[in-house]
Amino acid sequence: MSPQDLKTVLQSGLLSFPLTDFDSALNFAPKPYAERLEWLQPYGATVLFAAGGTGEFFSLEPQEYAQVIKVALDTCRGRTPIVAGAGGGTTLAIKYAQEAEALGAQGILLLPHYLTEGSQAGLINHVEAVCKSVKIGVIVYNRGACRLTPASLLVLAERCPNLVGFKDGFGDIEKFVAIRQTLGERFAYLGGLPTAELFAGAYKAMGCPVYSSAVFNFIPKTAMDFYRAHAAGDTATCDQLIRDFFLPYIALRNQGEGYAVSIVKAGATLVGHGAGPVRPPLSDLLPAEVEQLRGLIAKLGAQ
Repeated sequence: MSPQDLKTVLQSGLLSFPLTDFDSALNFAPKPYAERLEWLQPYGATVLFAAGGTGEFFSLEPQEYAQVIKVALDTCRGRTPIVAGAGGGTTLAIKYAQEAEALGAQGILLLPHYLTEGSQAGLINHVEAVCKSVKIGVIVYNRGACRLTPASLLVLAERCPNLVGFKDGFGDIEKFVAIRQTLGERFAYLGGLPTAELFAGAYKAMGCPVYSSAVFNFIPKTAMDFYRAHAAGDTATCDQLIRDFFLPYIALRNQGEGYAVSIVKAGATLVGHGAGPVRPPLSDLLPAEVEQLRGLIAKLGAQ
């Protein structure tokens, strides 16, 4: 898949980030992970991001990372494109990106580097170095310590032909509109705030019609129903799902730090497709919170 092919696919439907399965000892569990991907296949996500944020990329060791990407590619080959997460410092991010490309991934999601802030010149050098280390398409995730300006993205767009996507994780309307207006159709634009369904309408109005869904991991039918209603302009259906599920779900998610991942793993367990516990420094939902989530899921009906 060429970078431009990836750009086209990214703009064509719902995107999602599969959970990474761990066993009770917190080791990567390849068989359950493959079974998870098989279960999700028929629901119709257009791209799956293996070892992304919801897949706990930040807690994976390099050897495990390669296993996760390989299982995803072996399971989904010829059916759903796999974009692999890559991140950390520049040297490490390059190693991850090159490993994913060697395994056959169709693209790279460049996750933020960690801990320290970076100047715009430093961020440009970082993203450019990763892009130039591979031939496959790259999507940059503007989140955390990576806060690229429209001017910086314009420089990167000129220097890096394979930088084809921009994912926004800030929700700064002024900055996003400026980026969208400056770069035009140069990038595929992806909504990347946690529980993206709540923000989907606003992002669509700003010229960003697609987003990545975390809840696809445990309520895939509802996630697709919402996306189809969103794409069709069916605001009544979207508003109903936001009122009945997403707002109380977000209120529950906000009860704990790091729950954006933990609550998804809890949901997967409740629907019979458990992915094991989260790894520290994340923590699992408390029993009472799990019961609240069970009630929310039950109202949605069979998936």
